[in-house]
Amino acid sequence: MISKFRTAVSGLVGSWYNKHSAEPSTCTAEMEHPNPGNQNPCTLCRPTFLNLSPEELQESGDHSIRKVLTLKRPAELPWGTGYAEVVNAGKSQQNEDQACCEFVTVEKRDGKLSDCKEPQDLKIVTGKKCLSQEDKGFLFYYWGLFDGHAGCGCAIAASRLLHLHICDHLRDLVHIIPHSAAAPLNLDPGTRIDHIAGVKTPENAQPPEVAVRFHLEKQVFPESLVVGAIENAFKEMDEQIKKERTTYKIEGGCCALVAVYLMGKLYVANAGDSRAIIIRQGETISMSQEFTPETERQRLQFLAFLKPELLGNEFTYLEFPRRIQQKELRKRMLYRDHTMTGWAYKTIEVEDMKFPLIYGEGKKARVMATIGVTRGLGDHDLKVYNSNIYIKPFLSCIPDVRVYNLAECQHSPDDVMVMGTDGLWDVISDKEVADTVKRVFSSPATDIQNRYNIAAKELVLQTRGILQENCWRLSNGTLASGDDISVFVIPLAGLEAEYKHQ
Repeated sequence: MISKFRTAVSGLVGSWYNKHSAEPSTCTAEMEHPNPGNQNPCTLCRPTFLNLSPEELQESGDHSIRKVLTLKRPAELPWGTGYAEVVNAGKSQQNEDQACCEFVTVEKRDGKLSDCKEPQDLKIVTGKKCLSQEDKGFLFYYWGLFDGHAGCGCAIAASRLLHLHICDHLRDLVHIIPHSAAAPLNLDPGTRIDHIAGVKTPENAQPPEVAVRFHLEKQVFPESLVVGAIENAFKEMDEQIKKERTTYKIEGGCCALVAVYLMGKLYVANAGDSRAIIIRQGETISMSQEFTPETERQRLQFLAFLKPELLGNEFTYLEFPRRIQQKELRKRMLYRDHTMTGWAYKTIEVEDMKFPLIYGEGKKARVMATIGVTRGLGDHDLKVYNSNIYIKPFLSCIPDVRVYNLAECQHSPDDVMVMGTDGLWDVISDKEVADTVKRVFSSPATDIQNRYNIAAKELVLQTRGILQENCWRLSNGTLASGDDISVFVIPLAGLEAEYKHQ
């Protein structure tokens, strides 16, 4: 199903690398032909919408300064979205976060499921454009944050290509989902799609007279079709990384947090430990779930229970409060398995002496003592240290997708969605983010035209902290975030404002 599309996108990957290898403001010339040895080919590769000069790009990679980068002009991104980022404090050679913001046109397939022969057939359009009635397609806005680990290659690939996969899957829906010649429309919540015929029917419509049978056909709603398209796009992006990781030097893995605005609704998809919240009338609404060894403990344990060979005879899928010592053999200790949320006692056996599948607590919890996130893209070559045990079978690329209907509430200019990588959330709470945004918006010194950009910059500055005695600290003296930090601040009333000025 994806072979021709994957070939087309592969060509796009190659052309992107070739195009940007000569642009120092975006990526170094080492992207296509990395230097031998340990030098990372992705050093100093930043989002193109930052429009960095070669000097600014070089300065952005200084881990001792950690200069906060933000947009140079107000309304640089759709809806007047604000953005800011900062490099880590030296935990990796380069900033492994990547970001993408696009305005995308989706056009019909003309009845063919695999007619993408060239990359341009994907109909990706950046800039303001409205579809004519003859186009018979629709538009979507897209924001993406990609938090890389063990290298930046996977994050870069996903930031450049994931929206192409989403676009391709949405093309299957052009003949089903309503479209408009102007601004995107709201989907009628009562509309459903017949599973077999693909015909829209009102929720209260009477079913046709059919013979009584045991199994009835299910009804599928338009919203779930969009969710499915996003989920499949993540799977194909992961498959493409697996196939091309050697050819295009796509190393490591990445967490992915994506927001898609389509016809009145925001679809927020998260695979990893980045987070998104909506701040509406001063209240916060969570729009993502973090996937860590602790939040997904039962899924991981169940997989190990079904396929013990994945543990390589080195790990046990059972969880104990602490590592078991030899002297505790045949004694009783608390444990839990994939069927349990609570704890119970068991007699310790020799098998229980193996290293636990999930070890540690909180941010220090690791799968097989190696990785602290359980969903994301890439990591196909990741193994337990000094072993031949692959960790990828336990890592899922499927995102959690949550939907927010913008039409259900009249939003003010102060209502926003904040998307951030874990470098932000490690040291700041939802309420503190909301308080910071409110403080920026209420300040008489804030430039109204640039308020979302200023809010994003302030969030990054606040969590980066200041350098004191070779250590980055918050204003209260506690440790600041030493990680890469990337933040979008998206105004929920931004669409209406944008169309007002067209």
